[in-house]
Amino acid sequence: MERILAGRASGYPLTDLGIMQAEKIADFLKPFGISKIYSSPVERAEQTAGIVAKKMDLDYKVDERLTEIDMGLLSGMQFDQMFAKYGNIFLRFYEGHPIIEENKIETFASIKKRVLDLVEHCSKKYDGENILFVTHMDPIKSMLSTIMQLKPESLYELIIRNASLTMFKKEQTGLSIISINSMHPERYLQE
Repeated sequence: MERILAGRASGYPLTDLGIMQAEKIADFLKPFGISKIYSSPVERAEQTAGIVAKKMDLDYKVDERLTEIDMGLLSGMQFDQMFAKYGNIFLRFYEGHPIIEENKIETFASIKKRVLDLVEHCSKKYDGENILFVTHMDPIKSMLSTIMQLKPESLYELIIRNASLTMFKKEQTGLSIISINSMHPERYLQE
């Protein structure tokens, strides 16, 4: 099976497994009293948001700030080809290596800025409410790195599971982490 760097490209919907995972996380989320759902505009994220919103009897709003990383010139490239040509491009991404901007790849700092802008907006607009962001690995890592001061190597090694829940809580001085990669209990046995 070839692994392609999909990024923001369209034409990569949820697989049957992805649909099942979205349905399970929707069930898992029910007790949390979610009041608003924001989604990345990327097809697979919007599908997930739609599944969750339907089960919770809510609508969702698409927000560009939650979108997947823009992989620039590497979008659509096969993983093997990309690693052969550039080495570990993902570690270099977290390091802020010049090769990132040379290939028109969005920087981690840029992702962090746009995601934290949305967090700030929602914190003010929906104070005290539980808001769900349906997004991707690097926007989630950008929020985690703000709190944990993670080094590039740690960011690279940190895996955010598809259709998992990473929870943050607004505190007086900022955000705290409640959980990372929470999932429906059955998935822990499968992954």
